[in-house]
Amino acid sequence: MRKFKKIYIEITNICNLKCEFCPKTNREKEFMDLQTFSHILDEIKDYTNYIYLHIKGEPLLHPNLEEFLIIAENKGFKVNITTNGTLINKVKNILINKPGLRQINFSLHSINPDNYELLESIINFSKDVSNNGIYVNLRLWNLTLENELNKLNNKNKVIVKILENAFSLPFKIEEKVNPNNSIKLANNIYLNQDHEFQWPDLEASNLGVTGFCYGLRTHLGILVDGTVVPCCLDGEGIINLGNIKLTSFKDIINSQRAKDIYDGFTRRQAIEELCKHCGYRTKIKRP
Repeated sequence: MRKFKKIYIEITNICNLKCEFCPKTNREKEFMDLQTFSHILDEIKDYTNYIYLHIKGEPLLHPNLEEFLIIAENKGFKVNITTNGTLINKVKNILINKPGLRQINFSLHSINPDNYELLESIINFSKDVSNNGIYVNLRLWNLTLENELNKLNNKNKVIVKILENAFSLPFKIEEKVNPNNSIKLANNIYLNQDHEFQWPDLEASNLGVTGFCYGLRTHLGILVDGTVVPCCLDGEGIINLGNIKLTSFKDIINSQRAKDIYDGFTRRQAIEELCKHCGYRTKIKRP
């Protein structure tokens, strides 16, 4: 039986921000109900121990967030959440004492000069929750490449200065910028920096068939309506492998289409058209 390192579950595709980094979804906006979530966990329980509550949308918006965390914990899953952090003060009491919560990723590249105070709330929460053994990953995935050296833009310079002061760092973050490594800020708290990537889009440039992807190998995604997709970047469900509300998870991942994708990347070839237009695929080093 194939085991996945993680499975992404989109509990909502609704977001309270409109960031340039994240493409809009054309799907019907909705919140996943508790019954569907519980059914999904029952279907995938033999295939992974880790779920990530994110594909598109802002998971902290979900009115049943606490119930989702309780269900996941009761079924033995470790939960990871990716968030823009804007609602962290509203839900911090829900998150901070949940033993099933393993990690929270904050997308700091959504912070703008007019809301730097949000970063203070994220930092304070990170310090509190890390004491409970929960990992925090602060993400700046908007680096630019200049003269083969990674340079922080002006917005990032302000952000890292705030982080340096908040954690009393004995070094300058800019001197340690490296997309391949995280920077430890404190116990269980890390800063992860990377270059902005091109989301897969059929209208984007065709990057050819040669390459590799871990989709359907280490992870896959389940959209809010139950559609199973081979990776977390197929936010429109273009590579629809089946609906977990209608078909068993086992049958979906063993379908001919899923096998073709897996076998294709084993040969270092992109089979699906969307994969040929995926900028993130170019970042993946050949194993």
